[in-house]
Amino acid sequence: MSGLAAARAVSDAFDEVAVLERDPLPEGPETRAGAPQTDHPHVLLEAGRTTLEDFFPGFSEDVIRNGGLMVDAATEMKYYENGGFFADGPNRLPMLCASRALFEHVTRERVRDLENVDLRDGCRFVDYVFESKDGVRGVRYRDEDGTGATLSADLVVDATGRTSRTPAWLEEHGFRAPDVDEVTVDVTYSTIRLDRPTGERTVLFVPPSPPRTRGVAAIPIEDDQWEFILQGIHGDTTPTDPDAFLAFANSFPVAEAGRLPAEREWTSEEIRHYPFPSSIRRRYDELEAFPDGLVVTGDAIASFNPVYGQGMSIGALDALMVHRTLAENGLDDLALEYFPRAADLIEQAWRVAVGADFEFPQTTGPKPRGTDLFNRYVNRLIRKAHADDELTDAFYRVFRLERSATTLLRPGIAWRVLRP
Repeated sequence: MSGLAAARAVSDAFDEVAVLERDPLPEGPETRAGAPQTDHPHVLLEAGRTTLEDFFPGFSEDVIRNGGLMVDAATEMKYYENGGFFADGPNRLPMLCASRALFEHVTRERVRDLENVDLRDGCRFVDYVFESKDGVRGVRYRDEDGTGATLSADLVVDATGRTSRTPAWLEEHGFRAPDVDEVTVDVTYSTIRLDRPTGERTVLFVPPSPPRTRGVAAIPIEDDQWEFILQGIHGDTTPTDPDAFLAFANSFPVAEAGRLPAEREWTSEEIRHYPFPSSIRRRYDELEAFPDGLVVTGDAIASFNPVYGQGMSIGALDALMVHRTLAENGLDDLALEYFPRAADLIEQAWRVAVGADFEFPQTTGPKPRGTDLFNRYVNRLIRKAHADDELTDAFYRVFRLERSATTLLRPGIAWRVLRP
């Protein structure tokens, strides 16, 4: 998703854009071998949706036309935390729901329609073409037959995810690799798909909350289904056996969590399992030197605890920063101009995700300053939001990346939180 968004972003600045994808590209919304997390629920937060809508006018309608749903998060999302459900919000909050495979399919087809973009599948990245004077001037790769090839380029965008080889490559070529902030959460999740009654649009979200190291979510998707996911943090491993899955689902203080997988038909053939050991942030923004002709985006910069559903949206916003920087500065010092901009938006999402992770004493890694105090304030806000729709609205807009977390400290909100 980050690569597709980046391709759209740079298509306004270059005559030709090539997307090199390792996997064979499916014709429809299918899981790719290189992205096993596609089998699990993905959330497109509002900041990400509106960014993709700007890149691809009619994007939301395309998703809905292919079976996705637009729900109202203010009233149709049942969010349980700190002993109760959030009150329904006073303002409509659109939330586009679909499988990750469908989001990717719609985005890929819109990119495929761009006249100056060429999607090439079966291409395995080997190395950057580097000239010490001119910087990165392209890539070397192997095609689907294993034949080596070179592609010259004025700009290369690394959207290869959290396994990106760029840090090691930088060190090998005399540059400093970025420092890494790593916050260990040891998350596992297990997912099934359930039959969903036509017209039922409820989103259920129960994140892990101390001392409970378990979370659960049900998201309505295409073909009258729910994606139903169990989450475990800090060694509370989610099961892959059906009986154990049902027992895990029944362990929540929310009746719907156990009722849905017990009463609805399972439409998936197996329980899909995925581990996520740690959130990682590579501090490219702190580098003083970086090769011309190269930028890094998406999970290759920052990869967050998936419980909070930020990945696709941050990938789209990173692409927006690439677009803006190219428009204002061209290729001159592109990376050194772009990375601080990307860091500013990543900082907001990082504080939300990592701050919540540090509610658990088992979480290890660099803790953002003020985290404990802010967490106490947010916990009080959440408890008050069980009966205060204005606090629900304020919290949801931060959760959806529409607003900065600092907006929760505005006087009107703070009074609602702190008053007796």
